[in-house]
Amino acid sequence: MREIALNKTDGPADRKPGTRLVGAGRKPEWTGAVVNPPVWRASTHLYEDTAALARGPRTNADGHFFYGRRGAPTQWALAEALTELEPGAAGTVLYPSGVSAIAGVMLALLRPGDVVLMTDNAYDPSRTMGKGLLADMGITCRFFDPLDVEGYRALFCDRTRAVLLEAPGSLSFEVCDVPQLARIAREHGAISVLDNTWAGPLGFQGLQHGVEVVLMALTKHVGGHSDLMMGSATAGAELYARLRQRSQQLGLMVSPDDAALALRGLRTLEVRLLRETQSALAIAHWLDARPEVAQVLCPMLPGAPGHAQWAQDFTGGCGLFSFIFQGGDAAARNRFIDALALFGIGYSWGGFESLAVPADPVPYRSVSPWPPVPGDPADRFGVRLSIGLEDPADLIADIEQALAAWAGAA
Repeated sequence: MREIALNKTDGPADRKPGTRLVGAGRKPEWTGAVVNPPVWRASTHLYEDTAALARGPRTNADGHFFYGRRGAPTQWALAEALTELEPGAAGTVLYPSGVSAIAGVMLALLRPGDVVLMTDNAYDPSRTMGKGLLADMGITCRFFDPLDVEGYRALFCDRTRAVLLEAPGSLSFEVCDVPQLARIAREHGAISVLDNTWAGPLGFQGLQHGVEVVLMALTKHVGGHSDLMMGSATAGAELYARLRQRSQQLGLMVSPDDAALALRGLRTLEVRLLRETQSALAIAHWLDARPEVAQVLCPMLPGAPGHAQWAQDFTGGCGLFSFIFQGGDAAARNRFIDALALFGIGYSWGGFESLAVPADPVPYRSVSPWPPVPGDPADRFGVRLSIGLEDPADLIADIEQALAAWAGAA
């Protein structure tokens, strides 16, 4: 049948990303004669007889029915698609949220008495996990400045088992040398884990750059429509098996309905990222020329902090960046955000709508300096923007009128 032929995903490994996004995870045995894998809602998987029932637990792999907690074609298709996008990967584990993915990976890699090194500019829930959940389990979390390579190297000890990287960093968007930091971790017998939500596999392929586990909050770009929560961890064969086992021991599972939504978002990921990136760059350039702005923290912008490292290692980006006001106070910054008409005020990012939130990195730092410009006052007030799919000219006009509110009397 022609429909089934179209669903074949085998073919040249050098197919372009957009082509791979369309075909990834669409095995004919999972889709049949339709384009998308159906939504398999099932807790119980039935067996032909007791002999088949006895064989069920022996094969713990996607593609083999066992029980709903191990998924069905909808979840398998999403996991396989994500694996196909990360060269060198053996498999992907799905989690109910991005934070769940971080926790699931840490609990698979670490034991009481171990040490984990965490980038100081990490996503706040990662930091909270290091000082809370992991500390409660007898695991020591040490924060490091992602731009201080020698300081990072000095933190390793014979108990260091893992390193959590994030590039660019949340809120402040420093770009560390991921290949070098991953190599140093490997030299010390530690496993490097990268939160790659910002660029994703289209903009940065972690395993190819020496990282051993790549995390993503699928809530963001992959979902793309602000209507699902999900995370993922992708790795080579040995680590994938460890992650999968621990995830199953914790009873972690994603719903087939959410998996179907994530698959739908995945198909348009490239075109959405291209539009968001182009718009973000246009807005970043515009902000960079404004007298109200002290600095634009967008590594894709030439001249911005981290741009050289980004240009060396990355092939793409997204619509998320921050900027710092030239003067003003918290009340002025809040007036700016409140005056925006086209930007929602809310957490998360990567959806089709633009968002704005305050960016104050100081409370989320332990060892790395702030602000990014030496000599600047530490109370610089910033805003993080997530650029969506609106016309960039309209977004710029909206920001311009909100800047007038920032400059107005309190």
